[in-house]
Amino acid sequence: MKNILATIIGFVVASLTVYVFESLLGHNLFPLPEGANPMDMEWIKNNMDQIPTGAKIFVVIAHFMGIVLGMFVAGLISKTSMIPAYIVGGLMIAATFFNIFMLPKELWFTLSDGAFAFIGFLVGTSLAKKQIKNE
Repeated sequence: MKNILATIIGFVVASLTVYVFESLLGHNLFPLPEGANPMDMEWIKNNMDQIPTGAKIFVVIAHFMGIVLGMFVAGLISKTSMIPAYIVGGLMIAATFFNIFMLPKELWFTLSDGAFAFIGFLVGTSLAKKQIKNE
């Protein structure tokens, strides 16, 4: 039961982290153009060139931090298994790559988002492992 809770809470923390970095910080520091609707995938697809570079960088940071913090929290709560952390990391990487393939992006954005997702998984794995008690 504890591992199920660790997985759920880890995923919620990961999702909230992405929201905070991408929407609250990124969109406030680098506002989208007038009339933009960040919840409308068609608008984003058709207007990717109008989204500020700073906002795109915050998307990459958000995906990285979401994976790291979600995996860390899953390991912190579980304390006995890496499986919850791996599930959280896997789901977040899948979400990141879904985002990469669904939206047309510049090459630097695609490569950095994918690379930082994998780096986030490695960092998250390391941090989660430190929370696991070896008996």
